[in-house]
Amino acid sequence: MGYKTILAVLDTPQNARQITDFAIALSERFSAHVIGVHAETLAAVPLIAPMEIPDPAAVQVLQEAAQKETAEVEKIFKQQTAREGLSTEWRSFMSSAGYSSASVMETAHAVDLIVASQSDPAHADHRADLETFLFDSGRPMLLIPYTMKVPQPIKRVLIAWNGSREAARATFDAMPFLKGADTVEVFCVDPTDRGGQTPEMAGAEIAATLARHGARVTLTTREAAGTSAAIAIENRLAENSIDLLVMGGYGHSRWWEMLFGGVTRNLLDSMTALTLLSR
Repeated sequence: MGYKTILAVLDTPQNARQITDFAIALSERFSAHVIGVHAETLAAVPLIAPMEIPDPAAVQVLQEAAQKETAEVEKIFKQQTAREGLSTEWRSFMSSAGYSSASVMETAHAVDLIVASQSDPAHADHRADLETFLFDSGRPMLLIPYTMKVPQPIKRVLIAWNGSREAARATFDAMPFLKGADTVEVFCVDPTDRGGQTPEMAGAEIAATLARHGARVTLTTREAAGTSAAIAIENRLAENSIDLLVMGGYGHSRWWEMLFGGVTRNLLDSMTALTLLSR
């Protein structure tokens, strides 16, 4: 079992090289086909007051800027993937819907894994439609911290487990990584009684299932002790030098409103590890 079709979301020239390099590393590991995709959102048609008629010159400037950025991203992708043995293709889209367009969604629905960058505060003004796309794609998403420039081996994995449907889906979507990892920790924060199962046994069944798949699993249950679940997970990531966090995406069409009822965006804003999300 592995990821055979990987979608690399190259939303800006600033992160195109980084995301392409990570997609290439995954392609080489899983013998996967990589699709590089870039979507430009055409701004609303500028109007000239007071008659409010379209301004052809302004429209042309916007289109030319979008085409220039697309060409720049495409050049980076093709230069990085121009090596023997890689199976790749390039797709670009331009529409008023951007990454939410039907064409981009159709591409996303047919892949095994989406690779995208964590939002960089310095280049965050373009992210709204991309975040919606990532959340609504229906596919697992591997988010790369914007500070992590070089692909690294995934040896230590932490699963944020709360027994939900979303957590279960994320866990099984991450199976190719789990089976290849040196250690996999199922981490439960403030578990409650559920179906006759005591808090102390939370996560035991999923840990046993993963062990049958050959994963090297441990189970940890911890009380948040007055802090949030996100803080408890952040601390655990640092304590164990985790390479990959696996977690479910929850709730609304915003990909940061996710963990244990969707209480915080801080976990993704302060990403220190690769993060695999599923919804």
